[in-house]
Amino acid sequence: MTTNDLGTNAASDQNVTTLEANLVHIEELTQRLLKVMSGTRKIPSALQGPSHELYMKAASGYMAEMMNNPAKLIEHQVEFWGKSVKHFVEAQHLLAQGKLSATSDETPKDRRFSHELWDTNPYFNYIKQQYLMNAAAVQQAVDHIDNLDSEEKKRLRYFSRQIVDMACPTNFLATNPEALALAAETEGESLIAGLENLIADLEANNGDLVVTLADKSAFRLGENLATTPGSVVFRNHMFELIQYAPTTEKVYETPLIIFPPWINKFYILDLKPQNSLIKWAVEQGYTVFVVSWVNPDESYKNTSMTNYIEDGYLTAINEVKRICNVKKVNAVGYCIAGTTLSLTLALLKQRKDTSINSATFFTTLTDFSDQGEVGVFLNDDFVDGIEQEVAQSGMLDSFFMSRTFSFLRSNDLIYGPAIKSYMMGKAPPAFDLLYWNGDGTNLPAKMSVEYLRGLCQKDLFATDGFEVCGTKVKLKDVNVPLCAIACETDHIAAWKSSYAGIQKMGSKDKTFILSESGHIAGIINPPAKRKYGHYTNPELGLSAEDWQDSADKHDGSWWPRWDSWLSGKSGKKVDARQPGDDTHPVLAAAPGTYVLSK
Repeated sequence: MTTNDLGTNAASDQNVTTLEANLVHIEELTQRLLKVMSGTRKIPSALQGPSHELYMKAASGYMAEMMNNPAKLIEHQVEFWGKSVKHFVEAQHLLAQGKLSATSDETPKDRRFSHELWDTNPYFNYIKQQYLMNAAAVQQAVDHIDNLDSEEKKRLRYFSRQIVDMACPTNFLATNPEALALAAETEGESLIAGLENLIADLEANNGDLVVTLADKSAFRLGENLATTPGSVVFRNHMFELIQYAPTTEKVYETPLIIFPPWINKFYILDLKPQNSLIKWAVEQGYTVFVVSWVNPDESYKNTSMTNYIEDGYLTAINEVKRICNVKKVNAVGYCIAGTTLSLTLALLKQRKDTSINSATFFTTLTDFSDQGEVGVFLNDDFVDGIEQEVAQSGMLDSFFMSRTFSFLRSNDLIYGPAIKSYMMGKAPPAFDLLYWNGDGTNLPAKMSVEYLRGLCQKDLFATDGFEVCGTKVKLKDVNVPLCAIACETDHIAAWKSSYAGIQKMGSKDKTFILSESGHIAGIINPPAKRKYGHYTNPELGLSAEDWQDSADKHDGSWWPRWDSWLSGKSGKKVDARQPGDDTHPVLAAAPGTYVLSK
């Protein structure tokens, strides 16, 4: 035996010893895991998935189709069986020849299988191909069930896809070559780090499994996020009003007030200086105010949409008018805050109040006749469960909202991050957008039910009228000049539904802009990045499809186009205003105190 042999054996023994020690550590961590799992909250079954009635209808439909048109189903089955058996025979044939190589692969490209071993290793390639064949067969089976209405079909298609995505081989250690290779390379260290990440997430969320998407230690509000200089100049039980310091000597006379959604926190509009919409608007010469909503607890149980309008919108607008000594403001509403801005505008018309000079809507739904992809969660089976939950707790915990929106992009926001964190032991990235995404807020019980029942389900605002502040308001009563920005791939506020709502508003002066990308990236799209383009078309009488087909495509951000529109609604230039006045002393530096509440 040579010296080299002795060295190799010693190194091998050391690797085995390290691996054994790591496995013992894993056992210790497992006990910790079991302890924290014992404290997991009990989630109502109604919020775990659609009612069994949907699947029963689907099964009945499939059986009826099999009885009425057996030839079609047999054709589908034979096609699936043929592909599967052919693939198996090809794999066996290569093995019989002693060739450890993958078979021919005609399955579609899928970024979940980007690691080279999915293509080169015969075992993993076989698993990948069979999974994709099975997934296609499930989709085909769902597509050919004919006795479901369009809404049921959409829900069945969505939830069956969720089940198929959950069963993806990348989600399991034994069938994930990248995770297995890393575990072998690190003598099990990656598995230990992954288990530690899993336990940390469970302990941080009282036993609920919420995947950490971003390094929480990398960000501090007011230090490297939400850093645009400004001051809190008003505060009540619903919101803090932030006024931003000017950066120009002159500003437009009409101030701009932004209402962000209270489902999340306002600093999505002020992440970093280079992508801050707030900072950019200040630099264009606007006096910018932003509402920072309170993060409600159970004491806000009876807070309603009326409270958000009276104590939120109308109060904020009046305070801005007082601070700036003006009669009118320009207002922006983002997502649900845009919906509520529309309700406010319809109410103000009835009251003959002209405080709002113009309105801008970011990714806003007001016509809920087609709810888009998020509509799969708006049927009675889910909403009944939410109503029961908030009746007991007094609020809709941010956990439920976060989970719902994450499942709309489950591969990106659940499975992919979970694989990297729990299987591969990687630390989450220092990504500002994902940090914000994980900083959710609760919703008051009464407001949640009013929104889900009256607006989402019954579509009252666009039809018979939605009751708020003691009166019925209708979408057609929105009559101020308006600009709406929707996003082409928005999975929360489908752009065609947003367009339909704008069409029904009573305003004579309407501008509609369709941004590329989704609910967040399509809005937070600074000009300097030159990333996503946008579409415009003045003909708002067209169908959504025809509008887009005949629209003009523009490169780059829509922000400068909006600035051109907004500046024309903002009056003359006046001396720049510093935050607050004699009756509105500075209460805190931006980003304020409400935004810090967890």
